[in-house]
Amino acid sequence: MAGVAQVAVLLALLAASWKPLGDRMARVYTDTRHGRAERVIYRLCRVDPGSGQRWTTYAAGVLGLSLVSVLLLYLFQRLQPVLPLGFGRGTDGSATVAPAMAFNTAVSFTTNTNWQSYVPEQVLGHTVAMLGLTVQNVLSAAVGMAVAIALVRGFTATGGDGRIGNVWVDVTRGTVRILLPLAAVAAVVLVATGVVQSLRSGIEVTGPDGSVHTVPLAPAASQEEVKLLGTNGGGIFNANSAHPFENPTPLSDLIEIYLMLVIPVALTRTFGVLVGRVREGVVLLAVATGLWLLFLGAAWFAELHPNGPAALAAGGALEGKETRFGIAGSVLFAVSTTGTSTGAVNAMHDSMTGAGGGIVLLNMLLGEVAPGGVGAGLYGILVMAVVAVFIAGQMVGRTPEYLGKKLGRREITCAAVSVLVMPALVLIGTGLTVALPAVTAGAPGDAGPHGFTELLYAWASAANNNGSAFAGLTATGDFMQAGLGVAMLLGRFLPILAVLCLAGSLAVRQRVPAGAGTLPTDGPLFCGLLGGTVLLVSALTFLPALALGPIAEALS
Repeated sequence: MAGVAQVAVLLALLAASWKPLGDRMARVYTDTRHGRAERVIYRLCRVDPGSGQRWTTYAAGVLGLSLVSVLLLYLFQRLQPVLPLGFGRGTDGSATVAPAMAFNTAVSFTTNTNWQSYVPEQVLGHTVAMLGLTVQNVLSAAVGMAVAIALVRGFTATGGDGRIGNVWVDVTRGTVRILLPLAAVAAVVLVATGVVQSLRSGIEVTGPDGSVHTVPLAPAASQEEVKLLGTNGGGIFNANSAHPFENPTPLSDLIEIYLMLVIPVALTRTFGVLVGRVREGVVLLAVATGLWLLFLGAAWFAELHPNGPAALAAGGALEGKETRFGIAGSVLFAVSTTGTSTGAVNAMHDSMTGAGGGIVLLNMLLGEVAPGGVGAGLYGILVMAVVAVFIAGQMVGRTPEYLGKKLGRREITCAAVSVLVMPALVLIGTGLTVALPAVTAGAPGDAGPHGFTELLYAWASAANNNGSAFAGLTATGDFMQAGLGVAMLLGRFLPILAVLCLAGSLAVRQRVPAGAGTLPTDGPLFCGLLGGTVLLVSALTFLPALALGPIAEALS
């Protein structure tokens, strides 16, 4: 009952935030005025905020900003010994980060993945964490939101020169008007619940045997709220949100789950407001909520009904879970973090049951649209809506239409590319890792189905820009560092390019009035069609791989 009450409170908080935050974000991206701080940024960067951009220019801005971010974050890590506050976090706190690890980390945080193949409190100092990682937590989220808004503009455009906005204006507004104000409030709330915020390297404590130990400290609250609000996930401590300094109580746990869900959920309202039909946004919200509840119930059942005698005697699969959160809080966090591309964890996914681990893995393999990451979730489910409309059009022999725009070969091609990139990266990466045991020796910590699941989960996490992992995997070898880094880059930017191309193509199309054969997309029929399309695409693509890993483990 406590778990059910926790879910009910969470849903009530999200419902209360849906309209005000969604409307606020709609106003931010349609406002014709520029704030004083924004004008200073435009002047310094020599940006004309009044100019619109076609999709190619918009995409070049996204890629350019991301490339500079990767290079700067890479340099921050390599130059850590000469930076202030870059030492004293642990035995390796003042050391330069190795090239492969620095590349992997720079790509990871720039692509909103936040995969961490290192122990943060031992490898990175406060300066890199604050000026490097936290900054990218904000910028990568702002980029995702900007791409989603650009796609929405493609649907709302009445036809013309194909301009879909200004990337620099969209990223600046997302940062200054949405993410930073929310993060400032959330940081204060987290500090009030007991999350640590300190620039000290650590404190010395004396153990029961008289030995002295150093407990690392960090500016955790100021990174914690951005890692969740921006659906980033990279913890400032190695245990992530299972660490009592990052997530000390059940109350802080509920707040952190709310933070990772609130912007993706509210963006469905923003979409409905921008297209002038709020019910369209309600349909997207209903699909995302239905999938989230489906996976939550399935994972909860799996963890309460394990197939091991010790777990059965304990009343559930408690291994790898914090007692202060229990099974309900751990499963709620796991389903939310894999459904939003956050990747933060308050329990070890590697210790979940075969069925439970398979469910959170499949949740990622949906394309993370339940409700998906900040911005990425909205444009991901809109791409799936385009695919669903195309399928329906093929069934009745009509040219598909969505939101008054006819969908031709170019639009469907863009949608198909966006959908197929992730499965290709996951399956190819997993296949190469299995086929090259000499290169990846020691990577899977376990043999058999569970070891295969560890590898499949890692590539799914990288290609989906999630960042969570099965802890039994050793990913510090050069092959895994470079391979997963490439998967993060391609998994982030190839879909973004396809989405922006789709936005540009839609923007030049004239709106057509709805006819007798137009499929209504604001009712339960389309809601079921869209949800079924999401499940069907994932089931057909990944069922053989899942059968070799989590399904085989669950049946053993």
